[in-house]
Amino acid sequence: MHLKGFLPFFLLSFFSFLIRFAGMGNLLKVLTREIENYPHFFLDFENAQPTDCEREVWNQVNTVLQDSESILSGLQAYKGAGQEIRDAIQNPNDMLLQERAWNSVCPLVIRLKKFYGFSLRLEKALQGLLESLTCPPYTPTQHLEKEQALAKQFAEILHFTLRFDELKMRIPAIQNDFSYYRRTISRNRINNMNLDIESEVNNEMANRMSLFYAEATPMLKTLSTATTNFVTENKTLPLENTTDVLSTMASVCKVMLETPDYTSRFNSEDTLLFCMRVMVGVIILYDHVHPNGAFNKSSKIDMKGCIKVLKEQPADNVEGLLNALKFTTKHLNDESTPKNIRTMLQ
Repeated sequence: MHLKGFLPFFLLSFFSFLIRFAGMGNLLKVLTREIENYPHFFLDFENAQPTDCEREVWNQVNTVLQDSESILSGLQAYKGAGQEIRDAIQNPNDMLLQERAWNSVCPLVIRLKKFYGFSLRLEKALQGLLESLTCPPYTPTQHLEKEQALAKQFAEILHFTLRFDELKMRIPAIQNDFSYYRRTISRNRINNMNLDIESEVNNEMANRMSLFYAEATPMLKTLSTATTNFVTENKTLPLENTTDVLSTMASVCKVMLETPDYTSRFNSEDTLLFCMRVMVGVIILYDHVHPNGAFNKSSKIDMKGCIKVLKEQPADNVEGLLNALKFTTKHLNDESTPKNIRTMLQ
């Protein structure tokens, strides 16, 4: 064969070999520079400490986060006043039962107000973190890599949010108790029975709390609204600066979960679950904030890879997280969502 004819033949054979050897998917990954599209580095969720530059914001956010465990404990211990309320409704003329139900519900309403108040504090903390993690001249990837203590706090907010909402969904008593409280206040049928609670939870506060607890995932809704408001209020800051923080965090978590060299650096198995929760949390938040959502082909989040990583974990650890992707995202059922992604979450 002449050299002139051999060269095209050689190139064709070489590319055929590459495709057979590496698989079309792997070759496409190289051609599309997948690694560039999906940033990756080790984010030290266990040991990151604030630098001098991070200290001021870190202290402000830490003041909020240090109360998060007590909020979760309070929610977990919430038993409700279902029996007392049923007794009072079934015996409307028995004032003793009316008083018993009322006195059971009032402390619970005060507790629900505390949870709601914490969501407002969390909203401000998140906006403070977003301001730090999106400001020029650094890219979101540079921010997250350089300011790991703030990135860790951002992750802790997402972790708390998913845990709170998971617990809330299992406690239907919350809405039943609050509905009874509002009905009783509006009817004003019980006289001189601790009605000074209205100074604690007035009508305006009750309306706001009612909207909060009516959400299936109230803390996630709070974060979503806070992030959207942050974008709206900072008109000179491109939307991508904010959404790229979320997509970068999702990518970093995914890569850490699928890379043994990274997971071997975790000191606790709980960090693995923490990392999964954070990944799912930023995906959901991204899906609510980005106009096209997280599932669209143009999304900067590798949804197929993220779901695959979750499905490789023990089922008990990820069932709730997969359900969160199915039921609390905004764009999963859009026509633009690839069928293979929908199939993976069925």
